[in-house]
Order: sequence, then structure tokens, then C-alpha cells
Amino acid sequence: MTPGDSPLLPAVEAFLRYLRVERQLSPLTQSSYHHQLQALIVMADALPLTDWRDLDAPKVRMLTARSKRAGLGAASLALRLSALRSFLDWQVHQGILHANPAKGISTPRAPRHLPKNIDVDEVNKLLDIDSNDPLAVRDRAMLEIMYGAGLRLSELVGINLSHIDLPSGEVWVMGKGSKERKLPIGRTAVLWIEHWLALRDLFGPQDDALFLSNQGRRISTRNVQKRFAEWGVKQGVNSHIHPHKLRHSFATHVLESSGDLRAVQELLGHANLSTTQIYTHLDFQHLASVYDAAHPRAKRGTS
Repeated sequence: MTPGDSPLLPAVEAFLRYLRVERQLSPLTQSSYHHQLQALIVMADALPLTDWRDLDAPKVRMLTARSKRAGLGAASLALRLSALRSFLDWQVHQGILHANPAKGISTPRAPRHLPKNIDVDEVNKLLDIDSNDPLAVRDRAMLEIMYGAGLRLSELVGINLSHIDLPSGEVWVMGKGSKERKLPIGRTAVLWIEHWLALRDLFGPQDDALFLSNQGRRISTRNVQKRFAEWGVKQGVNSHIHPHKLRHSFATHVLESSGDLRAVQELLGHANLSTTQIYTHLDFQHLASVYDAAHPRAKRGTS
């Protein structure tokens, strides 16, 4: 039986509509939920399971074990179980289930790898794009605002013309969980956005997206990833360039300069400070030097 024939599918489709319409989650997040729940439907049909109300904790453990045997690593298993928990929580809220059978079931903890950043000199090398080609101007504007405001990829492609206030140097973005925030973008980003806006009509815009593909439609996340990687190679940057690396570089550089973890948390749109602490690592030597310079008890007296 394919997922499209499964009696489990209608509830999943209703949940995905809820994520799209009511939660207004990003397309990337919706796609992730869709992929994970489709995979679970295939495995659940093989149990067999034909009604979500018959799902219990032992069956959830079986689905987790089958996913692991299928080759999923710890991080992917955690993602799949998280999608299932959210889906079942929604069913409880809808009155379909009395309790969530996935509560309390854990997966192996994935090791946390700190994302890598690039140093300021490498960022400057990447952004030193001096071209009148409209696509190059667009790409530099995207790179400048991505690094200048520490945006997520979904936030970058979601910017509309009305979300930009160039005189004040601010951009409005919709983050995870439909949380809005307004961010400063810096003078250089403003300058290159102005350059891009002077050329934008050449692409025959078909909507109010700030950044367009050469077909005049909102640029896709995949296109942005491809263009950023290509510019990394063209500019001779030593590491692979992708949007998340620019976001992390923004956070690391601001934190190293300011030491203000709370401000970086707000700029990144993190709900929890613990996320920022992991995401924006400072090396121990830098932390030690800040401590030695700032803490009264760290100052060494002379004997």
C-alpha cells in the first residue's frame, strides 16, 4: 500500500493544512513534517496499523526501531519522533486521541556539532563583488543582508518589498513559529539593496518579493544556496559557503565584539538562550581573556 492509499493519510493531511494555514510555518518546515509523516505512514501500514487511535507506546517504539534499522542516524531519528509527537499532540487537541503515546519515548541523543563560521577577512573577501551584472548585484544584496542581519534562509527568501525600510535601515522578517522581528541591516546592505531595486524591474516582477529569480518570481531557497556556493568559489574563499554559515558568522562576530549574549539571542530570533549559547560559540581563550579583563577577582595583584 502506498501512502496515498493509506487510511492514516487524511489525518496527516489535515495536520499539514493546520501547519500551513494556522501555524503558518515556513515551507521548509512544512516539507520536513510532510516527509517524516509520510515515512511513518509506510512503516505503520506494515505493522499493520490502520487507525491512529490504535497507536500505543510499544508501536511507537517499533516505528522508532524500524526507522533506525532503515539507516536513520540519531539526529534524523529525533526529527522523526519530534514530528510524530507534534502530530499526535494535535490529534489530542482535536479530541481524536485521549493521550499522546509518543510522550516519554526518547531516541539516542545526537552529538551537537558546532556550526563553523568564517572569519571577518574571509567574509570581506566573499562580499567584494564589484559588478554591474544584475544577477551579481542581486546576489551581493542577498549576501549583504544575510550576513548583515543574521537571517535564516527562509527569512531571506520570504522578504517582500514592504518588509524593507531603507531610510531607517531595517528589515521585518517572519521567523520560526510565525514570530515576527525587526532587524537592523547596516549601511552597506542598504546601499546594495538600493542598487538591486534600481535593476529589479528588468526581471519583470510577478509578485512583491524583494529578491527575484531571472524568471521574475520569488527566488527559491535552492537557488540561493547554489548562488552562494558559486560565489564562494569565484571569490576564492577557502571554505564552502552556504546561508547557515553566514548566519553563524554574523552571530559569532557580533558576540565576539559585544559579549552581549541576550542581544544576539534577540537578533537571531532564538526562543531559548541555550540555543544561542551553542550556536554562537566563543573559543575558551577569548572567554578567558574577557574574564581576566572584566572580573574583579580575576585581576592579579602584585606581590
